[in-house]
Amino acid sequence: MRPARGYGQPGGFTVMLVMERHAAVVQAIYESCSVEIHALKPGNVSRFAGGHGMTADDFLRSAELTAPILGAPGLSVGERVLRSVEATQAAVACNTNLGIILLVAPLSQAVLLETGGTNLRDRLIRVLEALDRRDAEDAFKAIRLAAPAGLGHSKRHDVNFPPKASLQEAMEAAQQRDRIAYQYASGYDDIFRFGVPCIVEHIRRYNSVEWAVVACYLGFLARFPDTHIQRKFGEEAAARIHTMAGPVEARFQAYKNPESAIPLLLEFDQRLKHAGINPGTSADFTVARQLAVQLEDLLKHGVTGRRTATLAAG
Repeated sequence: MRPARGYGQPGGFTVMLVMERHAAVVQAIYESCSVEIHALKPGNVSRFAGGHGMTADDFLRSAELTAPILGAPGLSVGERVLRSVEATQAAVACNTNLGIILLVAPLSQAVLLETGGTNLRDRLIRVLEALDRRDAEDAFKAIRLAAPAGLGHSKRHDVNFPPKASLQEAMEAAQQRDRIAYQYASGYDDIFRFGVPCIVEHIRRYNSVEWAVVACYLGFLARFPDTHIQRKFGEEAAARIHTMAGPVEARFQAYKNPESAIPLLLEFDQRLKHAGINPGTSADFTVARQLAVQLEDLLKHGVTGRRTATLAAG
């Protein structure tokens, strides 16, 4: 794609900066999705093992198609969500990434704002506050198209009907039963309070982004009942898996070399998949956490100065 104006023309430098940031955001989204699918996350699809009727290639293909949409300039949050789900369904005909899309769309929108400083969360809150009914219409349509397991009905802001409020209001109403909705309502509290520090700490500890992702996946699963499990199997099942994850996380953290934990993680993976249980929300958060780290670097250091610590420790 060629810019309409070059560096030597009026406004050309600004146009090129916007395009470079857009390309960097797209790359960061794909990298975050790729790292997540290469990490051994028990119960979830990874390069170590497929599951739930899906393979790692399904997720990588979804990331290839949706990263350019999620990071495209000039779209609303709702448009990013709907177009990404449409592209995913056309390619793999299953719900590989609805949660990821819902979490990533506001993050990428925040970075693509023309003004707002270098604080990602401040920019994100501006984006969330500006969500309107059109965003809700697009997001509701996307959710119906993806048809996540256990969707069901709700008394307020049911996605099966036209929205009567903004997307932000709908998410605030759903925050008690859905951890992704809670992010919209709280300014991504779980991402910035737990996720970003966890990723940074474990990259330094393991010198590996993939193992940092595993650590944060287990940490999230051990701290919060997974709402994907809750929707599909009920609160008791989600609480049971949440309880099971605690000792697994503790044993994982005890290993100096995380590769020594592979048998432990594969055993837990088989137990969950044998029961048909997929901690999908916990997996979605691994993408958002890793992406938030990369996008903060992008805002603070620029496209050419973007640090590589999130990709290979150093």
